[in-house]
Amino acid sequence: MTDSGFIQVRNLVKYFPIYSRGVLTKKQVGQVHAVDDISFDIRRQETFALVGESGCGKTTTARVILNLIEPTSGEVFIDGENVFEKFKSADKEEKLKLRRKMQMIFQNPYGSLDPRMTVCDIVGEPFVIHKHVAKADRCERVYELLKLVGLEEYHGERYPHEFSGGQRQRICIARALAVEPEFIAADEPVSSLDVSIRAQILNLLADLQKTMGLSFLYISHDLSSVRQISQRVGVMYLGEIVELADTDELFDSPLHPYTQALIEAVPIPDPKVKKIKVGLLGEVPSPITPPSGCRFHPRCPRANSGCTEKRPDLAEVKKGHFVACGQA
Repeated sequence: MTDSGFIQVRNLVKYFPIYSRGVLTKKQVGQVHAVDDISFDIRRQETFALVGESGCGKTTTARVILNLIEPTSGEVFIDGENVFEKFKSADKEEKLKLRRKMQMIFQNPYGSLDPRMTVCDIVGEPFVIHKHVAKADRCERVYELLKLVGLEEYHGERYPHEFSGGQRQRICIARALAVEPEFIAADEPVSSLDVSIRAQILNLLADLQKTMGLSFLYISHDLSSVRQISQRVGVMYLGEIVELADTDELFDSPLHPYTQALIEAVPIPDPKVKKIKVGLLGEVPSPITPPSGCRFHPRCPRANSGCTEKRPDLAEVKKGHFVACGQA
């Protein structure tokens, strides 16, 4: 569907079972369709963004790609290696080698840092696990990483509660960089930060990408930051990708009504700017019982009878611009 990339996601599916529990029994009564048959590529030194409303499956996608949670089905390749097969069959040393290639920056910087550890211990912990830095050099390497993300050496002796939100996120970035990864999944890394701090963190990620040759999966519902940092964007709705295109193409010519509605919702402080007027109907359906056919049809102003019968394929309508909508 797209050019072959450094990260290749193929037909990825993740369902979470729902159980009813009795005194002595446990029976599956349903499942949450968190991620439902999505495919995309991330090229080398590219920032690929996933956007959509909360609960659409963005974070689950990232966690499955990194094998933090097991997939229901599908495949993920990193630099030609099948991630899921590798984690099933490889020994501990091979798994650690693969894990070094890919890291994650979590949404809540405070929740992802151990409050009982100093920053030196937090950033240096990957050295202990992966043993890729000599013990005598670890302290110096920690200080290098802190400076790389805009902190000072003396910050290494402090604890997470002594820092601001932006500084904590810098610590999380330093920890992710400690294993010298090639790919980082950044899960809404600026959503909990002040606007001025957001710009600093986004600029930091962009600078690191240039200097270290990183590939990013950037997850966000903030379209302004997505446009600033990403080269391509995938739009998710109820576990599916409904549109995928280069960033400028997507923002200048959105084709799916859901994408148009997301862009329409972004406030622009200029009365002369004309915006696409799209009215969404109702609420987001339950991922436990998603609608038949196009999952967006209950809220779509363009929907017709055909939209309820067949799930639309993600088809290329322009070069590099894919959309899953029969009315686009």
